[in-house]
Amino acid sequence: MTSDPTITTPVSGEFIHGAVELERTARGLLPHRLNSAARAQLGGPVDPSVFSQPSGVRVRLHSEAVRLELVTWPQKHQVLGAPVTVPPVYDIWCGGQLLTQLESHGGTLTTEDPATGQVSRQETGPGIVVLPELPAGSKTVEIWLPLQEPTELIELRSDVAVVPASVPEDALRWVHHGSSISHGYDAVGASHAWPAVAARTASVQGRSVELTNLGFAGNAMLDPFAARTIRDLEADLISLKLGINVVNGDSHTLRTFAPAVHGFLDTIREGRHSQTPILVISPIWCGIHEQTPGPVEAYDQPVGDWLRTGIRPAARTSAGGTLRRFYRAIGKPEDTAKGRLTLEFLRAELARVIAQRTAVDPNLHYLDGLGLYGAGEAAIHPLPDDLHPGPEAHELIGRRFASQLLHFS
Repeated sequence: MTSDPTITTPVSGEFIHGAVELERTARGLLPHRLNSAARAQLGGPVDPSVFSQPSGVRVRLHSEAVRLELVTWPQKHQVLGAPVTVPPVYDIWCGGQLLTQLESHGGTLTTEDPATGQVSRQETGPGIVVLPELPAGSKTVEIWLPLQEPTELIELRSDVAVVPASVPEDALRWVHHGSSISHGYDAVGASHAWPAVAARTASVQGRSVELTNLGFAGNAMLDPFAARTIRDLEADLISLKLGINVVNGDSHTLRTFAPAVHGFLDTIREGRHSQTPILVISPIWCGIHEQTPGPVEAYDQPVGDWLRTGIRPAARTSAGGTLRRFYRAIGKPEDTAKGRLTLEFLRAELARVIAQRTAVDPNLHYLDGLGLYGAGEAAIHPLPDDLHPGPEAHELIGRRFASQLLHFS
């Protein structure tokens, strides 16, 4: 028989891995993936919550406890009538094995009504993530936070004392930056996003990998604040998956793209990372943008139409299950003559820039994203919404990229 989880331990920074900054709130600690100075510069069409969605942030502890709970305060958000994603889940790992995925139902719910413009907030108390009974004996437990839900961390409750689990001194500190694909959208949980799969696979096969995931959904735009954030973090390896948001956000032309890449890399190379290996990765295959410029447009298709036409399902459906969300490019292929970028154009230009720089920077490397997921892989594991990889593709990309981590270990 096990005892009740009556020992309470505040979640301190020592328990938290993968965050750039921890904000002290009235309740506990709120992880962010940009520091406060960078977040203060966000505005206009930029959604600041993306940088506080804790993809890759995890609570890591060591204990002999068999009863364990994590008390949180989730910050939930919904738009009435809009398609919704899969529920935010906490991935529970113990001894290197995934035990289960759990939801947290408390916290603050913000609801927007597009029809009226009204915004309402409802607080329902803390969310308590109750882990299943854990194996007896000493063990390491990792709780990966939901990839799309900002979450305040309050305390741990256990039947035996818990302590932070330290990272091996020789672990490879890997900082990765990318788009929603790296963020983990359409993966089944944060620990299933391809960077997490890569880190876990490489850790099993060789040197332990400590991941900081700076995948920002819709915001891998070569922003200076992202480069400064990477510049200031400790890292043994930096990887940059660049391009898809540049095309689908229509944020750069052929004229501005190369200077932006140069400036981004120049900023990272300042200070401590003058010699750190940097691996630049071009976009994976995405049929809607291979030969068509952005921007991208979301559209919803009735489920009945999907059933009739045989279009594969997407992860985002309406609350009533009647609509499915997809994406399409709305640029014109002929606009490439005006400098508008497609993925084919961008990959060639990115390869040219990196080749130019490697002549004087031997620690800069290039990887063609089509080697991780190309047209052949898309035929087997199609992009469910025509833009984001599904769970099987995240697993495939992560396992393939693990060889890169092992190479730099």
